[in-house]
Amino acid sequence: MSEDMNLDDFVDSEISSNGGDFIETAAGKVPGDWSTTKVEQVCELRNGKATDHVEIGVEAYPVYGSNGPIGSYSEPNFDGGLIFGRVGAVGEVERVTEPVWVSDNAIQARVTDRINTEYLYYYLRNEELGALATKTAQPLLNQSTIGNVTVATPSLEEQRKIGSVLYTVDEAIEKTEQIIEQLQTVRRGTEQDVLSRGVREDGTLRGDDEIEYRSSWVGEIPQDWEVKQYRELISDSSVGIVVKPSQYYDDSGTVPILRSKDISADGIVDGDFEYMTEESNAENENSQLRKGDVITVRSGDPGLSCVVSSEFDGANCADLLISTPGPNLDPHYAAMWINSFAGRKQIDRFQAGLAQKHFNLGALRKLRVGVPSLDEQKRIVEKISSISESIEHERECKRQLQRLKQGLMQNLLSGEIRTADRDINIHPEVEKDE
Repeated sequence: MSEDMNLDDFVDSEISSNGGDFIETAAGKVPGDWSTTKVEQVCELRNGKATDHVEIGVEAYPVYGSNGPIGSYSEPNFDGGLIFGRVGAVGEVERVTEPVWVSDNAIQARVTDRINTEYLYYYLRNEELGALATKTAQPLLNQSTIGNVTVATPSLEEQRKIGSVLYTVDEAIEKTEQIIEQLQTVRRGTEQDVLSRGVREDGTLRGDDEIEYRSSWVGEIPQDWEVKQYRELISDSSVGIVVKPSQYYDDSGTVPILRSKDISADGIVDGDFEYMTEESNAENENSQLRKGDVITVRSGDPGLSCVVSSEFDGANCADLLISTPGPNLDPHYAAMWINSFAGRKQIDRFQAGLAQKHFNLGALRKLRVGVPSLDEQKRIVEKISSISESIEHERECKRQLQRLKQGLMQNLLSGEIRTADRDINIHPEVEKDE
């Protein structure tokens, strides 16, 4: 980008579609002033080699498999370029700028100076290379198949501009991910503080000079807190559908069936749900969910808990534990405690010695909870919720950037939107390959 035009300016400004003529090519319709080339004409392709990829120390180099780093080795066999998934994560594309070892599950591509590396990386990421794999028991993507992929190629200058725009979006996504990680670290530390010290009426942490601690089964807690088993704090508990829940999956259904993969510490993940019919939901009344219920994972990530929001009131669930907090337990506090260090430590004890890691309803009921007054529970939840809201805000920013990137890749790499006549500074990471 130019110094007087940042990413937001570029996105928000009026960008008209290319009004020039398009021509039909092996890469699809492209602007008339673009050409095409095959990957084998601009890359030196070679299969990687097997190695033990063991950790050897500070002199070790990353070992790349079909889907990113898988270990390290004492020497490199590739000094940088593109890596394609050959077996396993077939068709995945990685960009590396430092020496690495490429395993036999991948293909290394040393990019020549006839094309911009970042442009080629984004172009091939936008292609469905996995669909080109052999249709065998173990799909395979070979050198000749990749080499024959046709790439639409604008001028090198326009390639650099396209690469710079997409690289800038990727940088913004990466920075947002770093902010999310930092906020999550802050939240974990704050949770540890509030669950051991408590929160005053003004929303601040209790000072050390005003707390009398006492040792308890769950560690040191304020003297005025109680320790109770979870069963004493809930009014009801049950288990979601366990026996063949898939028998109720119905594409025409309207009632979500929540499963372990749909649960996170921040709430129910809005994603790819299975559904059941209203009739099946009525048939499985015991596993229906209500707003304010706490749902807990049985297997997968045992103990992971969240609260059912109003959006999922009346939904159903499979292989989850359901508990309804009583009048003296805030549901969000309950989920926070179960997810906390004190809660997970107990869960690990319950699972010790089990061949298959499960967390059952009996163990959940026995869980010991540090219990302040209901008002203080709510203050504790509020203290954490402000950090959680910041995390969710950043996650939404990340989702927006990802959608932006997807749209830009479609439009820029097809020539529907042109950068040739725009004042865009070439990003140093895009330019340095030339």
